[in-house]
Parts: sequence; structure tokens; C-alpha cells
Amino acid sequence: MRQWLLLLHQIPPKPSYFRAKILRRLTQVGALPVKNSAYLLPESEDSREDFEWICREIIGEGGSARLFRTSILEGLSDEQIQESFRQLRTAGYDELIASATGLLEQDATPVERARILHRVEELKKIDFFRHPSRDRLDSLLVQIQDRLQATGSSIAIAPHGRLWVTRQGVRADRIGSAWLIQRFIDPKASFRCVDPSSYQHAEPELRFDMDEGEYTHEGDLCTFEVLIARHNLRALHPALKPMAEIIHDIDLKDDRYQRAETTGLARMLDGLCASTADDRVRLQQGGQIFDALYQSFSA
Repeated sequence: MRQWLLLLHQIPPKPSYFRAKILRRLTQVGALPVKNSAYLLPESEDSREDFEWICREIIGEGGSARLFRTSILEGLSDEQIQESFRQLRTAGYDELIASATGLLEQDATPVERARILHRVEELKKIDFFRHPSRDRLDSLLVQIQDRLQATGSSIAIAPHGRLWVTRQGVRADRIGSAWLIQRFIDPKASFRCVDPSSYQHAEPELRFDMDEGEYTHEGDLCTFEVLIARHNLRALHPALKPMAEIIHDIDLKDDRYQRAETTGLARMLDGLCASTADDRVRLQQGGQIFDALYQSFSA
């Protein structure tokens, strides 16, 4: 018999935004509401970690939260619960199928494909019982990729020995992007950090993480993610995926991935930036941090 994790909670009335924050977190982890203040997930190591994290947040704000492991829910069979989880994912699949169909009709760019893949991966993480629309969505994504390959636009041409320009005061996304560029895209790259208000672009400089840059935020992707997508690095270097998720959450502050390593890396980079205002030092020492993180995920 399948095991479930049941979260029961009471959220304090103040601060007023906290209830919405917890609801957003529960939605992100894919929890099924079964009654007021009761949420369900299929038992797994990841699900337990997600629920325990939410419990700590609730208790930290003065509320109460308890987590139970159960195999039986009164009035609901396992199959009924699984079907409820599938129904919970229907709107997400409908939205992504519509988006993928639109991209197929208008010839998607590599970045547009990367953006929708990003959203698909998020949905699949919480599609615990394989929604019937998953095959349809996967088929559309294959068609999009086949069309990109047919037009020769799926792989960006990597520059070599270029000057890469970004904004002064580099932090997580820019430090990580510079590391990514030098490690995988342009090993002979040099970097210049400028004041955007006085900077005048000149060929053949390449700009990243700045207005009108050749590589910058695209929709809900940070610059690090855009660079990976434009140069098709994820398939060749799987360790970049968790790194991108960490940088995304640090930079965009939307708690999308909630990886355990995010807080630690954020504090290390904050400490680096607090210790020096010299962008060259930040890039050099930050690159060493990202080298170590990459090796960790590769191992």
C-alpha cells in the first residue's frame, strides 16, 4: 500500500503576507489540498524535505505544523488520490501545450525553447503520477527541437577571445555567468565591468546581464540560464543544471527551486562582495567558488 505524507498546519494571522507565501510554497512542491489546512504528498525523500522545510517556516513565524506518515485517508482510495493529483496538474499541462503549440507555429528561437523546457521540467517534478497530457507535450517539444535543428538555429556559435562587458558591482548572476563564459564558451575571454550610464557599446564587445545585452535575462530565465540555453550546455554538462537552479533563486529571489545549497552559496557570495568592491577580485575569487561547486555536482 502506498505511503503518504500529510501536513496539518495553523498559520498565524500576522504578518498578513505569510499565508500567501506558504500557499505559494505548497503549490510549488505540488501538494494536494485535502481539507482546510491539510496537504498531501506521496512519500519520498524529496517530499519529506519539502514538507519539513515548510513546517519550519510556519513554526518560525509562530504558527503550528505537524507532519504525519500514513497509508490510509478516510474516504479516499489510493487511486482516487492519484487521480486528484493528476487533475491538479491539468491546468499546468494545458497552459504549456498551448505555449508549445504557439512556438511551433511561429518557429521558436533556442531561448524560447529553453524557457518552455524550464517550465516543463518544473511541472514534471510535481507530476507524481504521470498526467495523460505528458506524452502530447513531449511530442510538441520534440517537434520544436527538430525544427530548430533543421534551420540550423539550435546551437549558438561560440565566440573566442572576445571582450565581455557587464555592469559594475558584480554579484551572483554576473559572477556565475563570467565563470560559465570562461569555462565553457570562450576560454580566452576577458571581462570589463562598466557604469551603464556612461558605457558606449562598440563591436566586437559582447554584453551580458545588462540592458540591450547580447546575453541577459529572458522572461523568467536569469543570464546564467540564458547562456546555458543559447550554447546548449546542459546536455553536455549535467552539473550545470543544479548550479543554474541555485543562481536562479539567488538572483530572481522567487524560491522556485529551494535547493539546500542555495543559502550557503548566497552567503559565501555575499561575504565575498562585502570583503571587496573590486569587480576583478570578485570575478576571480567567485570563479574559484563556482569551480568547486561544479566539481561537487559533477562528483
